[in-house]
Amino acid sequence: MNEADLLYEKKDHIAWITLNRETRRNALSMEMIDMFLRCLDDTEACSEVRVVCLTAAGDKAFCSGADLAGGDPIQGAKKYAELLKKMSNSSKPIVAKVHGHCMAGGMGLMLTCDIVYAAPHVKFGTPEVKVGLFPMMVTALVVRNSIRKKAMEMLFTGNYLSAHEAEQMGLITRVYAADELDAKVSETLSIIASRAPLAVSMGRKAVSALDGKGLHESLDYLCEQLGVLAGTEDAVEGMSAFVEKRPPVWKGR
Repeated sequence: MNEADLLYEKKDHIAWITLNRETRRNALSMEMIDMFLRCLDDTEACSEVRVVCLTAAGDKAFCSGADLAGGDPIQGAKKYAELLKKMSNSSKPIVAKVHGHCMAGGMGLMLTCDIVYAAPHVKFGTPEVKVGLFPMMVTALVVRNSIRKKAMEMLFTGNYLSAHEAEQMGLITRVYAADELDAKVSETLSIIASRAPLAVSMGRKAVSALDGKGLHESLDYLCEQLGVLAGTEDAVEGMSAFVEKRPPVWKGR
């Protein structure tokens, strides 16, 4: 694999992960997934990184799914599932900038992100049923992020959705004009990067931990987490800065 198939850069508390196989519609190879996993390990270990942005080269395809050229499909599926799990376990928020069509396994990558902004020309879909398959791992994320009846229609027909339909279903956060998308994503990334990093990190973990919990158990868990967070240096600094009418200086502890 060409090392340039996946790009990784860190700047101003933001880590950028870019799928860079435009000629292959940014399809994921096994080697790309391995590199992606290493990038996520680095974002997790790097205290300077406060938010991650996932994007892709070109404006035709964000990700068309798995690279179907050779390899063991079962091993590929397991590796892909490992990537989705690691993304979901990230302590740093992940924002997706979707300039091109998002299909099949690309939907899983996109749906694992916390915030998704897309251009209006982008189409979304799970076309696996057209070739005798089903988007098994992706389904777990589709049903968690959208209206169930709408999700079933997309999964069983393989039909594509417009960006605005995907927004209405809850699959993505917002649609922005193509010439505004970069600026809107950069604005959101900068805002998140300026917030208390420990609060954001603990908040992301808390949201993930709510899966499968009932209301009472959730409230007890969140109350406990608030108590932990309130005792951190950043919380003390944030309160002091508010009272003193000055910008806070975050230490991430």
